[in-house]
Amino acid sequence: MFGFLKKKLSESVERLSDKIKKKEVVEKVEKEEKKKPGLKGKIVKKILERKVSEKDIDSLFNEMEVSLLEANISLETLDFLKKRVKDYLAGKQLRKGQIEKKVRNTLEKVLVEIFDQGSIDIEGVVKAKKPVCIVFLGFNGTGKTTSIAKLGKYLKDKGYSVVLAAGDTFRAASIEQLEFHGNKLGLKVIKHGYGSDSAAVIYDAIEHAKAKGIDFVLADTAGRSHANRNLMDELKKVVRVNKPDLKILVMDSLSGNDLVEQARTFDESVGIDGMIFTKVDVNEKGGGMLSACFAVKKPILFIGVGQSYDDIEIFDPKKFVRDLVGG
Repeated sequence: MFGFLKKKLSESVERLSDKIKKKEVVEKVEKEEKKKPGLKGKIVKKILERKVSEKDIDSLFNEMEVSLLEANISLETLDFLKKRVKDYLAGKQLRKGQIEKKVRNTLEKVLVEIFDQGSIDIEGVVKAKKPVCIVFLGFNGTGKTTSIAKLGKYLKDKGYSVVLAAGDTFRAASIEQLEFHGNKLGLKVIKHGYGSDSAAVIYDAIEHAKAKGIDFVLADTAGRSHANRNLMDELKKVVRVNKPDLKILVMDSLSGNDLVEQARTFDESVGIDGMIFTKVDVNEKGGGMLSACFAVKKPILFIGVGQSYDDIEIFDPKKFVRDLVGG
């Protein structure tokens, strides 16, 4: 997972560390020692320590820019990374033996700042209000319906009751696909016919949940392009009529740079509360996830890491970044 991005981040740590270490030339320091007797202690300190300059950091990012862009990290995210690394390191005096560790820890800290956009306690929400309606948004092919099934199983395993709403009344076989998952998981699916009003389907599912005392309504919606204004207007109606408690955008982590535009447009149109990224287990680059988080400042709630219903993980920014940066 993220092999390409891990390699580039590791190279960044090594290159910046090398730049800092090589800045001092021992021969020059020895000449200074001869000129100014009594400064031995200061000179020894100069040999053992190195002051990080903004030029060191600028030089690193200039060298690594193309590689990091290839990892789908956006320019605005790169600019933020550079600025925050400068905030933490520029002007600091570092012992040469600790330089690589300090650089690695700093990069890890900045990446956590980007990925950690808060969290949502889904189980906590149901304690205050029942049923909890969660609407899932996103393109066709992102793994939206499968993510609904995975979250349905996750909640059912926690002891909660769940009903699914087949709000995608547009795509062929979408209702049958959700019913297939529902039957396998023992979850009821509320549906209308193809071409019916998606907002009405979800409304009926919420009313059913109220009548039966069900904890969660997980609602599918038609996959739509963020560039198609008519489809986005339809989605606005779904939200306006049903007032969901959470709106979760499901995105294919392999979509690269397009993730930023997807996240921004859905957020501007209907206001997303959080994100799920799918296919993370086979993603070699991963910079798109980082850039999407930076763009909309919304939390990643879960990541999909496989094909089975259990292959969904709560997103832990600190653990995720530790695995990414390594060392």
